[in-house]
Amino acid sequence: MKHITILVPRGAILGSIEGPRQLLTGVNNYLASMNQPPLFNIELAGLERETPLIRGMYTIRTDRTINEITKTDLIIIPAIDGDLRKGLEENKAFILWITHHYKAGAEVASLCVGAFLLAASGLVDGKKCATHWVAQNQFRKMFPQVDLVTERVVTDEQGIYTSGGAYSYLTLILYIIEKYAGRAAAVFCAKIFAIDIDRSTQSPFAMFTGQKDHDDEAIRKAQEYIEQNYTQRITVDELADMFSLSRRNLERRFKKATANTVVEYIQRVKIEAAKMSLESSQENISEVMYKVGYTDTKAFRTTFKKITGISPVQYKAKYNAQAAARIGA
Repeated sequence: MKHITILVPRGAILGSIEGPRQLLTGVNNYLASMNQPPLFNIELAGLERETPLIRGMYTIRTDRTINEITKTDLIIIPAIDGDLRKGLEENKAFILWITHHYKAGAEVASLCVGAFLLAASGLVDGKKCATHWVAQNQFRKMFPQVDLVTERVVTDEQGIYTSGGAYSYLTLILYIIEKYAGRAAAVFCAKIFAIDIDRSTQSPFAMFTGQKDHDDEAIRKAQEYIEQNYTQRITVDELADMFSLSRRNLERRFKKATANTVVEYIQRVKIEAAKMSLESSQENISEVMYKVGYTDTKAFRTTFKKITGISPVQYKAKYNAQAAARIGA
């Protein structure tokens, strides 16, 4: 039987504790229906036996404190609500414990912004890591040594798993169930809990907000210029001349400040504007393309799919209310 430890950090999001517990318990129920023994021994563990959540609205009574656990097979780190720096400080006692058990052979899974607590341990330095796309700028600033892959729903590297934002942690738990219990058990749980088992990207859900939490004033002005003039054709050389920088210096400083190249930033601003038009207007794909400054249909579609994970047509069908209504009619 595999021992699963679901951590209960101070300020944890209740759903990312109870969701994994229910799914893993579902595997045991599935096995019981076939007269097979349970696979998982699931325990909640905190720094204390009772942990208040959401300003005391809920209290979780853990099975044990982390100091009472001598061995475990999988550690699940749930998401933390509110100020993430404060959350890390309040939960720093978990960090050495997680590191110790990983080195002793346990696997570790972080859910959503639980990746911040995982990253603080140093265990994902140089490794791929996912988190909620909304927290990507803060994550990159705090943990530049981690290979953040914001488009991914699940990562799996050297016994460390991470998930994308919010409820995409359910996909990660199904992924772990499939590894531990097999495809049939994972499909059973997916059906019982109505979860899309094979979703691989959170890109369609992401909204691009340029990283401006930096001290490079020239780069911030370049960002603002791009955002205000995305309908025009903007080149790197033009921006360099505009802000009296060499092209090489502009590109180096832009990448350092925003985690994007200049070209990537221009593309992301244009595609974000295109997404908004596709969501809210009745303009066709070509009209939207021209509106955001593209003249090459193939280039627009390729860039759109690279950033969002789906085509403009699929995006409009998914998020435009009138388009969705026509499909459902």
